[in-house]
Parts: sequence; C-alpha cells; structure tokens
Amino acid sequence: MTKGDSSRIQSSQATGGHDVGKDSFAARAQSAGDRHAASGGGGGKGGGGGGGKK
Repeated sequence: MTKGDSSRIQSSQATGGHDVGKDSFAARAQSAGDRHAASGGGGGKGGGGGGGKK
C-alpha cells in the first residue's frame, strides 16, 4: 500500500464521519503505507511479491 493509498483511505474515513484515531482502520492503513515507504517500496499499482527468509 502506498502513502497515496493510505491518504485516500484516511480522507474518505474522515469525510464519512468515521473514527480516524489511533486504533482505526485509517490509522492502520497509514501505518502500512509508512512501512511500505520505509522499506523502499516503489509506487505504482500491483504491489510486489513478498520476500522470504534469507
């Protein structure tokens, strides 16, 4: 999930009057986007395959 994806989720949740606090779906989506960005994941659609143990 890209940062843009998580931003859209959080925006739609807030606009719809849903909780965007610490334990909300929007917060988890943002965390996933942050982790993806920190791991060097590129943008674009399709996502990459999961790595395995090395």
